Amino acid sequence: MKMVAILLPMSTRIDTPLPAWSVRLVDELEASDQRTKDLVGGFTQEQLNWQPQPTAWSVGQCLEHLCITNEAYLPAISSSLEGQRSAIVQEIMPGWFGRWFLRSYIEPSPQTKRAPAPKKIVPGSRVDLSVLDRFLRSNQAARELVRRASSYDVNRIRFRNPLIPVIRFTAGTGLQIVSGHERRHLLQAERVKQSADFPR
Repeated sequence: MKMVAILLPMSTRIDTPLPAWSVRLVDELEASDQRTKDLVGGFTQEQLNWQPQPTAWSVGQCLEHLCITNEAYLPAISSSLEGQRSAIVQEIMPGWFGRWFLRSYIEPSPQTKRAPAPKKIVPGSRVDLSVLDRFLRSNQAARELVRRASSYDVNRIRFRNPLIPVIRFTAGTGLQIVSGHERRHLLQAERVKQSADFPR
């Protein structure tokens, strides 16, 4: 699959402490980096692409799905900040639809609904070992965007969902989606690795 570069504007220096939501998301994204390194460190191509069932994703497909999603979401959120006035908020406050979407489709929990991924972010049938570096780069871009967005009122600025254009989320909700989406699919990938038939 062709790699899509993530081009984000240079971050501006922030001399004041990051707001609480920014610190939390940066920590979550760093934790996802470590989980991913622990998950696929030393993997062979066979292990990366092993599927527990023909219709279930491999570890590699879970990671590629996260990469593609980040490469769609991050530039859209970044563009929404352009030309906005600085206004720091301490917490992300999603509206009712954003809360429902996060609870229903993003945050890993027994109540999370299962739905097929939009075609734009469906991974390929085979994934290369370079997907780890691609994922780590996309997460670095996500952290840079979180730090940049910390200077804005992310509860008022909206962006068009790049996967479902009729939906508009706040920038804060979008950044929360990126982090929560990673936790959900890393949990899925970890379960694949824990399968009894996983090649050792």
